[in-house]
Amino acid sequence: MKITKVYTRGGDMGKTSLVGGQRVSKASARLEAYGTVDELSSHLGLLAAMLDEGEDKEMIIRIQNCLFNVCTNLATDQEQTPLYPSAYLPEGEIAKVEQAVDDIMKLLPEKQGFILPGGTREAAQAHVCRTVCRRAERRIVALAEVAKITPEVLQYVNRLSDYFFVLAKKINFNANKSEIVWQNVGR
Repeated sequence: MKITKVYTRGGDMGKTSLVGGQRVSKASARLEAYGTVDELSSHLGLLAAMLDEGEDKEMIIRIQNCLFNVCTNLATDQEQTPLYPSAYLPEGEIAKVEQAVDDIMKLLPEKQGFILPGGTREAAQAHVCRTVCRRAERRIVALAEVAKITPEVLQYVNRLSDYFFVLAKKINFNANKSEIVWQNVGR
């Protein structure tokens, strides 16, 4: 798709168009949901820029591509507009994320306790992606309370936050960087 014009002036009054042409407030639950997914994709772009070529970077880029499908899905009011094929996740995508989580967990030593986000810059960025992903999930749940959404979208985003958590652990482990276990410093 060729972009011929970046600005349209159509959103100058706080409204935007959904897939199908319906105009809605930029403060709507739908915009919050897919806007937060878009924010997650941007954070993933930063993480990908930090990573060396390899399977982790390839997986991040795969996820970014799938997040476009998620955004298309969320940007469609299914009560008024049928979903385009690009609004669906590719077949087996949730299972791919689950397999990636399982594969990483097999590499990691068992540790107990909550960890503080951090370690290497890359691991810290993976934790940022995890927390933005959790926020996106909350926004999608809020949207699902008032509008029809495709259940796989919520399942996928839920699995992604688990993936980003174990990816951060893997990055620190591979860098021989110890994680900091949470200590209750109160009372």
